[in-house]
Amino acid sequence: MGELAALEDPKMRAANERRGDDHGVNLTHLRSLARRLKTQQELALHLWDTRDTAARLLATLVCRPKAFSAAQLNAMIRDIRSPKLLDWFIVNVVKPGRYAEELRLGWKDGDDLVGRAGWSLTTERVVKNPEGLDLDALLGQIEKEMKQAPAQKQWAMNHCLAEIGIHHPEHRPRAMGIGERLAVLIDYPASPGCTPPYAPVWIAEMVRRLEGTGGP
Repeated sequence: MGELAALEDPKMRAANERRGDDHGVNLTHLRSLARRLKTQQELALHLWDTRDTAARLLATLVCRPKAFSAAQLNAMIRDIRSPKLLDWFIVNVVKPGRYAEELRLGWKDGDDLVGRAGWSLTTERVVKNPEGLDLDALLGQIEKEMKQAPAQKQWAMNHCLAEIGIHHPEHRPRAMGIGERLAVLIDYPASPGCTPPYAPVWIAEMVRRLEGTGGP
């Protein structure tokens, strides 16, 4: 905790807080610390128990994902308040663990950050392992719920919508139509050279790139 405190940068904290993240530690430095510590499950549990976001980010890097039960992971996610921590928790702890699919189903209909986690895991399946997914049902749920969803969950649902349109040509017209009707993130500013998150533009641009490189 002393080392993490020494890495704290007030300017970085201020910038992160504008995005809803309550820490000021450079993530490159955090990863360097994790490489030095290597895997230490007991330490990870102690770091998580501090409730400090930087400590919990570090915990996701030094834990042993398969050591957690589904009940532990379910309790942990409901105590997360930071979008960055949520994303690291999903990528570093839940996805490599044993219960990603079980938790995906339980989280997808949750509020805000829990819902974001469920839809993030769903998007992973849409792209990498779509067999068994009912894409029509997913599109129906997105069409019905995305417009009114809390911001964090809405972002993940929109990502899922875009990936369905990008990777599944048979569903592309419907995905494009849903994006156009709901107009979610249509005015979201995009940096020069970056693809806007507005789903119809996102889908069209990524399909253009994939077709240009011979991708799916």
